[in-house]
Amino acid sequence: MARVPSLSPETVAPEHRALLARPIALNLALVNSPGALRAFDGLGAYIRHRSTLDGRLRELAILQVGYLARAPYEWSHHIKIGHEFGVTDADIHALIAETEGRASPLAPRDRVVLAAAREITAEGAVSAATWAVLEGAFSAEHLVDLVVTIGFYCGVVRVLASLEIAVEPEYMTYLEQFPLPGAPA
Repeated sequence: MARVPSLSPETVAPEHRALLARPIALNLALVNSPGALRAFDGLGAYIRHRSTLDGRLRELAILQVGYLARAPYEWSHHIKIGHEFGVTDADIHALIAETEGRASPLAPRDRVVLAAAREITAEGAVSAATWAVLEGAFSAEHLVDLVVTIGFYCGVVRVLASLEIAVEPEYMTYLEQFPLPGAPA
């Protein structure tokens, strides 16, 4: 159960109900502060709908953050969203292998995106070596969008954990198919 009330659209002031167009558990908690949800949603909407960064690569980066943070909400939601943007089950297995230091069949561009996400999540920044590879593969616009995406989702997983946002039942199948490390089998 979340640490703040989960508000339904009917209990929210009429001028804030549009914020719950996606009535997911995260939004139902964040709407306790409509201004915060509006700001949070603004950057999230840019990342998902207006960034020109390849959607599959974006979702791989977000999944990497969720996996490293052991964030069941983020992990499960972005497996579903990732599938919508071309992430395959094989990609998810490869992401897990890469995280564990094992070889994977992912393309070099995919692997460097995952490396950047791991470094930002664990160390707070992309290493010079990884940045050099990224620079050879992406425009400056895409580099900024990639870093903003990873940084934003590092924040998202901390919000989810701190507010103790529970995974909705319809997303549990993703956690069963792809359990997080240390999660019950």
